[in-house]
Amino acid sequence: MKIALDPYMFRSTPLLELPALVAELGYDYIELSPREDFTPFFLHARAGDDTVKAFKKALDAAGVQVASHLPLYRWSGPDEEERQAAVRYWKRAIQLTVDLDCRVMNSEFNGRPEQASRSEAMFWKSMEELLPVFEREGVQLRLEPHPDDFVEDGLVAIDMIRGINSPLVSFLYCAPHTFHMGGNTDRNLAEIMRYAGPLLTQVHLADSFDHRASSGLRYIVNPPGSTARVHQHLDIGQGEVDWETFFSTLDELGFGDREDTVMTSCVFAWEDRARDSATFMRETVDKYIGAW
Repeated sequence: MKIALDPYMFRSTPLLELPALVAELGYDYIELSPREDFTPFFLHARAGDDTVKAFKKALDAAGVQVASHLPLYRWSGPDEEERQAAVRYWKRAIQLTVDLDCRVMNSEFNGRPEQASRSEAMFWKSMEELLPVFEREGVQLRLEPHPDDFVEDGLVAIDMIRGINSPLVSFLYCAPHTFHMGGNTDRNLAEIMRYAGPLLTQVHLADSFDHRASSGLRYIVNPPGSTARVHQHLDIGQGEVDWETFFSTLDELGFGDREDTVMTSCVFAWEDRARDSATFMRETVDKYIGAW
């Protein structure tokens, strides 16, 4: 198992200084999330071959590797022109991943929940174009359900992944999305993890409050009836995710014993104390791993 840092809170750090910073914070691996100078949100990559070569040199010097590359594109959006653009962006991102000597990518289903059937059709259309590229390059893809995507429910996401029917495509459980992944049920995180079984290959670590608590009045969003999705990416212990159950279920599934699994710290809430947050998360993860 690889323990990685999503360095989004350090996105103002120059790309070539990032590996040394990640190593200083106690991590050997990076989950490379969207950056304006590499793969921006929803836009074509900005990195050229020279950038990749320089970044690889910086990674080697710091003794850090890219465990996973996380791009975000509108590959399931209801607009066909945007979908075609997203497929082009994906192809370049896959090439960049390979050039970084990484063979793992992760992303979201994307699309729109109010146009779920059309978004799903767009998703399958994009997969028909992209799956052969993943297979040709030997790149794994880990998918997560995300609040406000056309797939938000954990069990539905796992069934979708099973439907792709490729050994290269698996499931990412994002802990701060726990309270959105069960729909209107009281489904717990262990049920979703167990349902995924060996398809569970990656987890995101951050805490969140249960927005459904206090009769749905934990967060009040105006106007009433708003479809806004609310969640946080906090340090472990600052929210309501059941971490004892989380780590004990990973242990039950043998997650930590597998070479292909990735555990990523992805706290976004504390840019004013980003260093302290990153080191706290590493220390806390180590304690849980030691316990389980």
